[in-house]
Amino acid sequence: MASEIERVNPAGLHETPGYHHVAVVPAGRTAYLAGQCPLDGAGNLVGSDDLGAQIDQVVANVLAALAAVDAGPEDVVRTTIYVVTADRGVLGGAWDRLAASALGPAFTTASTLLGVAQLGFPGQLVEVEVTASLPSP
Repeated sequence: MASEIERVNPAGLHETPGYHHVAVVPAGRTAYLAGQCPLDGAGNLVGSDDLGAQIDQVVANVLAALAAVDAGPEDVVRTTIYVVTADRGVLGGAWDRLAASALGPAFTTASTLLGVAQLGFPGQLVEVEVTASLPSP
């Protein structure tokens, strides 16, 4: 697991709700995960119209993808979260559920949360992109 990730909140920038403005990693291997969708192993959408269930599936998928490259949430240096909504309360609720999940440490790093009009699969409400710093082979 990566151990030299430096997370910084520079003076003069706004206080954050748990993430850091900057993540610095030494030169090395990096994993770029495709946006993880709320699809189960058979490719079926989980939790139609249920954002909480979809977030839980996305968390499981991200954890599986990280494990496949011997990484975990603590190795994540950047996340982008897409939620189908224009409601800031829904965005905040999605952030809270993600931060409280087993993937939670990933959201203490550089993160972006976006409300969007739609995502790639019919009924899809959430997607998470992740970049992780990996240990040397």
